[in-house]
Amino acid sequence: MSKSPPLSVEQRAILALWYEVNASLSAYHKLISTFGDAQLAWQAKLEAWRQLGIHATHLKRHEQPEQTQANIDKIQQALTEGRYSLLFADQADYPMQLLQIYDPPPLLFYRGNSARLHQAQIAIVGSRKPTAHAQKTTFDMAQYLAQAGYVITSGLAMGVDKRAHLGALAQADAEYQGRTIGVMGTGIDVYYPNHHDQLFAQIIDQGGCIISELLPHTQPHKHTFPRRNRLVAGLSLATIVTEATIKSGSLITARLTSEQGKQVFAIPSHIDNSNAEGCHHLIREGATLIYHPQQVLEDVNGQLGYERYAYKATDMSASNSDQIPSAIGADSGSITAAHQSTSPNVKPSPSTVVIPEHLAVVYEQLDWHGQDLDALLVATELAAPQLIGQLMELELLGIISVQGGRYLRV
Repeated sequence: MSKSPPLSVEQRAILALWYEVNASLSAYHKLISTFGDAQLAWQAKLEAWRQLGIHATHLKRHEQPEQTQANIDKIQQALTEGRYSLLFADQADYPMQLLQIYDPPPLLFYRGNSARLHQAQIAIVGSRKPTAHAQKTTFDMAQYLAQAGYVITSGLAMGVDKRAHLGALAQADAEYQGRTIGVMGTGIDVYYPNHHDQLFAQIIDQGGCIISELLPHTQPHKHTFPRRNRLVAGLSLATIVTEATIKSGSLITARLTSEQGKQVFAIPSHIDNSNAEGCHHLIREGATLIYHPQQVLEDVNGQLGYERYAYKATDMSASNSDQIPSAIGADSGSITAAHQSTSPNVKPSPSTVVIPEHLAVVYEQLDWHGQDLDALLVATELAAPQLIGQLMELELLGIISVQGGRYLRV
């Protein structure tokens, strides 16, 4: 991993505030909204914090600025040594889709390929103790969707999450390898579950990405995983729940997805499968029932405003084509992060925008009048799944838009 440049004064202040409020989103945003920026908030007197109703434990940290500085110095050392990297919400590389959720994190620690954060993602979540059938279904779903050009986002947990990551990584074609993002419910340097260290390494080595909004050394806690789930939902264009009990945390992800205005998919199972009650509940409440990943592709492309284009079922290799059954039984809860239009506050200026090299060919075919999908297929000579994936990446970067089925520069 490349070494990071020294933190700026403002970035150190953001980290100081984040440390002293112990990564409390409500306390952090209250301080920022009151004082205007992180430096002023951190320099404010203890009494000013107390009058805002800031928690006593946060006040105690605020009384010890030397300890705060020492912790920031440790983070700076880790960044310098390349143990992990850091993105701040005001940086261009910060994923813009997270800026549009209700409570975006002010920073993200990450390891691996951060470019994945800007690519079109589909979340897959579910039970930590899935049936053997659900494990197979999850793996095949993830593999199929990754071969169609999507990045698979999940929470690095046991069971469905792990199978989703492994399915995305199981790509013979180098072009599609590493298409997965793991969102942690711990600090970026804490492996959880402990025996998943090999999975973490595989994601990073193959070109995927692992992220956390929590401070380094943060241990797993019951309140950290719902926070993780909102990021899984916020990053993704769609989420699939492959198997989940009625009390599964995956249903939290599904609820958050719906609250973000995005589509939730759920896979049905036998009515006597208690491990699938969560999926059946989601379907009863309005989630989209699916039994093949092609149905996800059709719906996600439709909600993005693209013309429906049938992907060839032969995208699956012959050896794997029989791994997606015509009727899939599984229970899980997950979320799909629907497309978010670019925030006007972070839209890049046309004069300063930098087009990623792998998207340049498609971008050069666009103008300010608009091109339809058929014209772009002819002009770029790309396969439809590849072209649609690149168009989604350009749209997520905020440098193109879709109007009436036509793609144009902004």
